[in-house]
Amino acid sequence: MPHRLISPRTASPQELDAVVHVLDGADIIIHRLEGTITHWSIGCENMYGWTREEAVGEKVYELLATRTPEPFEDIRAQLRSRGFWQGEIVHRHKSGHDIIVANRCVLVNLSDGDLAVIEANSDVTALRRAEETVRTREAHLSSILETVPDAMVVIDQKGIVMSFSKAAEKLFGLTSDQICGRNVCNLMPNPYRDAHDGYIGHYLETGEKRIIGYGRVVTGRRADGTHFPMELHVGEATANGERIFTGFVRDLTSRMKIEEDLRHAQKMEAVGQLTGGLAHDFNNLLTVISGNLEMIEDKLPPGPLRDMLREAQDAAADGAKLTGQLLAFGRRQPLSPKQLDLGRLITSFSDLLRRTLGEDIKLSTVLSGSQFDALVDGSQLQNAILNIALNARDAMPKGGALTLEVSRVSLDADYAKMYPEVRSGNFVLISMTDTGAGMTDEVKKRAIEPFFTTKEVGSGTGLGLSMVYGFVKQSGGHLQIYSEIGRGTTIRIYLPALTGGNTGAGDAPSEGSRTPLPGGSELVLVVEDDPRVRKVAVARLSAMGYSVVEAENGGRALEVLADNGEVALLFTDIVMPGGMTGDELAGEARLLRPDLAVLLTSGYSEPALASKDLPPGAEWLRKPYTARELAAKVRGLLDKT
Repeated sequence: MPHRLISPRTASPQELDAVVHVLDGADIIIHRLEGTITHWSIGCENMYGWTREEAVGEKVYELLATRTPEPFEDIRAQLRSRGFWQGEIVHRHKSGHDIIVANRCVLVNLSDGDLAVIEANSDVTALRRAEETVRTREAHLSSILETVPDAMVVIDQKGIVMSFSKAAEKLFGLTSDQICGRNVCNLMPNPYRDAHDGYIGHYLETGEKRIIGYGRVVTGRRADGTHFPMELHVGEATANGERIFTGFVRDLTSRMKIEEDLRHAQKMEAVGQLTGGLAHDFNNLLTVISGNLEMIEDKLPPGPLRDMLREAQDAAADGAKLTGQLLAFGRRQPLSPKQLDLGRLITSFSDLLRRTLGEDIKLSTVLSGSQFDALVDGSQLQNAILNIALNARDAMPKGGALTLEVSRVSLDADYAKMYPEVRSGNFVLISMTDTGAGMTDEVKKRAIEPFFTTKEVGSGTGLGLSMVYGFVKQSGGHLQIYSEIGRGTTIRIYLPALTGGNTGAGDAPSEGSRTPLPGGSELVLVVEDDPRVRKVAVARLSAMGYSVVEAENGGRALEVLADNGEVALLFTDIVMPGGMTGDELAGEARLLRPDLAVLLTSGYSEPALASKDLPPGAEWLRKPYTARELAAKVRGLLDKT
């Protein structure tokens, strides 16, 4: 709708002089519509540096090098149609620097019939620069908060969430829109959840601090209901008379797991030294006992006393076997390491294992690759394998399957970071997987402790796995137990591989012949419940050029998949807590996205032992995997789709 033309009021030169006289201290300029200055206040002299004598008669737009948000002709048209114009413009000071001005113009008629403009100007340069400084600082702070690994949560004195950083969204599994405006207690499990508002009220009333100003380890609650340890630091500030509290949160899950693993390794080292020392001293006692028994036996005629002496000698021999196992756990047993092909050793040992296990258990021996040479005591290794096989047999009273696989693997620095007691390098991996009852987390933690057993009293000494652990450690290797209730157990023995000759299929190429890892730019969804393993997988895929989103369980993965239609490949662990396994997740994902590439991974030696059915077209990658193995699998699957 066009503006209605407004006739400007008429003003005489005397009236204009009076306006300037009254408002002489203000920043007032009067000029004709075409721009010639007729009046210039003292305020303008101070603001622009030009004296009245220098300014009057000059063109205002030229003198002040005026820059406007719209063309001059448009501004003049508005003055004619509306009688006024206002806006923010830029003027030039006499010294050459710019001045940002809030400008208001009013059009008046002069008595001679000409038109004049009265300008009232306010210098807002300092205000605009302060605003720009604030915006810059806010942008800087925002960039820091977006990239800092610690989560940040800001609440008011009523406990209502005001701000929720990107790291907080990732940590708690909630978006900022989902939590802002709600009470922060939604991020806490009970009993802290119900008591939180009382903590704030008590502090506001008494000033007594519990967390504010201090670092404290507390428990957080994710959107899916899972709990996790976190380190919380809270700061306090006052804004507009209201108190606000800023909390910085650091996830301690990985650190506590590493500390727990380290404490366990230190405990086993201490227990090993103790048991080894005791076994050594006990062997000395048995030597004295058995030696004297032999000498007494030679002096006794055949009869009941000699038979009793023989039973005592047999008991001493059993004691010597027990101390031998203790010495093995304490890594003090005498070893005779030799260069052996572990593939041949285990293949030749398979018949004995098969007879030991019985007809109800199917034994499969798999050799993956070649060159399984290692420096090891063959008889002690066979004894270790036999101990594991006997435990597997006891875990399958109704029969089952035991798979013994030998391969050559390379553990890289990423894998070594996840397990403090492991060193990187090339290893011969002996993996034994059963389909038995599996172990609980508590049993897994204590499985290698001496004298710990889940068998009935009198059915075992509890030294089988302890001896295996001690032998492997004494041989410079690493023992790993992977088990799930109802699915079975995999025990892996890593023994240092001998270098030289053909490195075999499992080795990484030498530095001189290393080729770049195949990569891409597609979007990959990584699903893994172990945060350390997930972090390594995400880092590896990102380094290959892929875009990566992640989830800690199947339910969250389906949400991410629904929100990201560009996901090209699902890379998921098979066995995960939360009620949905990896193969079930893959099936649900294929219903949403039939063309989705699927790569599953597991600690089991065979995928069939971890999952009944793999989705059509899906492939499987055994843990631990190298970056090169992961790259080849991912690229191969994506190229097929």
